Amino acid sequence: MSVLRPLDKLPELNTATILLVGTEDALLQQLAESMLKHRCASELRVHLANSLPLPSNVNRPRIDLIVFVINLHRKHSLRNVEECLNHVDGSFFLGKVCFLVTGAGMKSHCSIHQNTVIKLARTYRSPLIFCDLEVESFRATVAQRLVRMLQICAGHVPGVSALNLMSLLKCSDSPPPKEL
Repeated sequence: MSVLRPLDKLPELNTATILLVGTEDALLQQLAESMLKHRCASELRVHLANSLPLPSNVNRPRIDLIVFVINLHRKHSLRNVEECLNHVDGSFFLGKVCFLVTGAGMKSHCSIHQNTVIKLARTYRSPLIFCDLEVESFRATVAQRLVRMLQICAGHVPGVSALNLMSLLKCSDSPPPKEL
């Protein structure tokens, strides 16, 4: 399967699945462990991938939320995410994709400018979260936020859809993206 589609698998009862995509294996694993520590009304499944497309022969559940992790200290991290975006169906960008940027705390060591990832998130009209995943307290806070977003994207929060969530997460002081 070359393109990941949100509805290509049937949902499982009381199950929410998140896919963390990034080149930082250790940080992704720590984030996944932090997410699994949080109480969740549904069964939480966390899948990790270095890149997309996912292997088509693997029996995997439906993906409810994709989080692309970009490390500002490594240009390869951004290039990897840009390549992975080609393997995601456009309907995922209706509230089921998020960009998580790490390493913004030490601007002197950044090889990617923050405006680059801001522009990427605006282009795909997806939320952008800045966090330093190497700091336990920040990682725990982001994990809690991602679990809540996942519950909404999986449809386990009555009265709130993924599209509602995205409209709530939009920054009101930022100008709207230029229309094509």
